[in-house]
Amino acid sequence: MDAVVVRNLDKSFGKGKTARHALREISLTIPSGGVTALIGPDGAGKTTLLRMMAGILTPDRGEVQVLGHALPRKALALQSRIGYMPQHFGLYEDLTVEENFDLFASLRGIAYEKREERFAELLTLTALGPFRKRRAGRLSGGMKQKLGLACTLIQPPELLLLDEASVGVDPISRRELWSIIEHQVADQGVTVLLSTAYMDEAERCNHVLLLHEGELVAQGSAAELAAPFQGHTFVIEEGAAAPRTLQSRMAHLPGVLDTVIHGDGLRIVMQQAVPPAMPEDLAEFCSPQPVPPRLEDAFVSLLFQRSSRRAAPLSTVHHAPAADEPVVEVKNLCRNFGDFAAVKNISFTVHQGEIFGLLGANGAGKSTTFRMLCGLLPPTSGTLHVAGMDLRRAPAVARARIGYVSQKFSLYAQLSVQQNLAFFSSAYGLEHRRRKLRMDWALEELELRDYLTLNAGDLPLGYKQRLALACALMHEPNILFLDEPTSGVDPLARREFWARVNALAASGTTCLVTTHFMEEAEYCDRLVLMSLGEILAEGKPAELRHAVRRPDLPSPDMEDAFIALIEKHERATRRAS
Repeated sequence: MDAVVVRNLDKSFGKGKTARHALREISLTIPSGGVTALIGPDGAGKTTLLRMMAGILTPDRGEVQVLGHALPRKALALQSRIGYMPQHFGLYEDLTVEENFDLFASLRGIAYEKREERFAELLTLTALGPFRKRRAGRLSGGMKQKLGLACTLIQPPELLLLDEASVGVDPISRRELWSIIEHQVADQGVTVLLSTAYMDEAERCNHVLLLHEGELVAQGSAAELAAPFQGHTFVIEEGAAAPRTLQSRMAHLPGVLDTVIHGDGLRIVMQQAVPPAMPEDLAEFCSPQPVPPRLEDAFVSLLFQRSSRRAAPLSTVHHAPAADEPVVEVKNLCRNFGDFAAVKNISFTVHQGEIFGLLGANGAGKSTTFRMLCGLLPPTSGTLHVAGMDLRRAPAVARARIGYVSQKFSLYAQLSVQQNLAFFSSAYGLEHRRRKLRMDWALEELELRDYLTLNAGDLPLGYKQRLALACALMHEPNILFLDEPTSGVDPLARREFWARVNALAASGTTCLVTTHFMEEAEYCDRLVLMSLGEILAEGKPAELRHAVRRPDLPSPDMEDAFIALIEKHERATRRAS
């Protein structure tokens, strides 16, 4: 028996002119056992579909059968058989890990005599045993996600629905989450349906469903979805130009659907099964080589063909070259919270026009460092110069030259797009004609005009990201801080975002970025890798990849480098303590 059967499913929100179709004529089946991935751009209808399978939403038309029962009529009967973990799982941060377990066990009606055995199983499965007495609010992001998944599994489900369970966690934590999921499938026979923005996660699944604008565009195994693009995909291993420069030139050549930085070179997807025609000045240095297509190639190509989404480079103010001094200079920077040292004696410099990456596992101290760099948090000790000013003495003046996009969407959810832009324009001291010009620039350049009167909290995630970037750029800052700005957004939105960041860097804007997408680290000129509050590696992406090369790993990517370097450092730290 199939775990889920959906027939002719329709769902809309709103009425009249504000009506929005979330799902249109969806029909699909999910076989029992195994893992099915649900992918698609922001606003495609993934969360709506998961909520309907969980019995939370009622369809306008069509049928949903889960585990042999019709929804929503049999929703109560299915409650104990379905586990559903939404994007923002409701952990109680003032309660300990154990107290959260107890609360969710009570909500699920689990008898007291059965709890301790189940808790012990979950603590072992998630490796949270040493933290059972720690408050949830003091866990790292990856630990919180593992705790959320464990609470979802308090009562063993037959069907597990996960909505972006790995958003905002580092590669090591993602690997741990997948170990838990695969255990549920292999040892417990659970059927898993998960939505994800990571195409490498979707490739691990038995079956893939691709949604776009509420419609089911494609379904099948990852290999089946990628197969039509055999002969369309090429790589340029190395070129005469830097990868970002090479990408900007190749992206606009005839027949090119997609370009992404690939190690020291470029990965290209063509509209037809022909290699790209290289510009004459690059032809002798760059020779495109055919490679097998990936699921991400199919995802991006199918959606580019349907929507023609492609970000035009931002028209930006050009910042004149500065003197040779660093734009950002950090020396012996420390930050303590009580007895806990979040940042331990770190030093680095950033020069004008660089894209500088700050990588690390959840809890490594990246966001704390960012908040100090932006003048939002005072350091415990050390020196910090931004835009030539000491942040200890002139934080307000320095902040006027800084733009900041925070890790969590921090605009005003109850204000419209237009009202948010107006507020941030005023906050940055823009008045009259300049204010109007910058607001018009933001609406046009970041394609927000169609959403002018929509509240920020109701925007699809990719458009929230655009609005946050627009607000950060209203005053044309010299330095832009981007704290995990693409967390949870789909591959198309990430490509649009990086096209804009590349244009900013080319204009002389200095960009500092944290990210958990390791392929995005390849866009950085230089980066530092943090672990447990310390810098353990610094250099160009190629230098970090080279540092972990070995006979059994001859061509490591950035994720390989990230995991190898951090695990080595954490093992050494444990031995020394």
